[in-house]
Amino acid sequence: MVTKAHPPVLRELVQRLTKLPGIGEKSATRMAMFLLKASDDYVHGLAENLERLKREIRTCPVCFHFTDGSLCGICADPSRRTGELCVVETSADLLAIEESGAFRGRYHVLQGALAPLDGIGPDDLRIPELLKRLEQEEVREVILATNPTGEGEATAHYLAKLLEKRPVRVSRIASGIPMGGDVKYADKVTLERALQGRRHVQ
Repeated sequence: MVTKAHPPVLRELVQRLTKLPGIGEKSATRMAMFLLKASDDYVHGLAENLERLKREIRTCPVCFHFTDGSLCGICADPSRRTGELCVVETSADLLAIEESGAFRGRYHVLQGALAPLDGIGPDDLRIPELLKRLEQEEVREVILATNPTGEGEATAHYLAKLLEKRPVRVSRIASGIPMGGDVKYADKVTLERALQGRRHVQ
């Protein structure tokens, strides 16, 4: 627990660290104490890396994933399948799919999801850019890979309606019981989606 016994600069650092996702005051305090004891080279290197992060990283003008070049590595890769476009909410979602190795097409990062209660509508996402890409690129299938949350489902439904008259196949990633999961512990919505997404095995 940070108190007035701590120097102001240390209190300020802890407060800033608590803004990081999943970091509470105890974890932030441990990080601050670690940095306080770390070598000057480590701390200066970390500070320089953070400055470069803000200075050099930008969004790809095509898919809106992060990049430090004119295009991200995926958009610049000629071996990626151009006919498949996977629509995700964030770059973190893109990275998760990439790590699976299950998809070799291209992506479009919406940079969020529809959330009317928070004032986030279609114009606040990269939806106009998605429609423009469909006009300019030879896309055969749009895979809606938004998260299985209320906002993610609303976004997928909105996009599906928006694209239904376009000459592209629109699909939605399946969701249901995860590998290693137990049916008896699954909630009603998860079971419903698992049954709706069932496959023929013969």
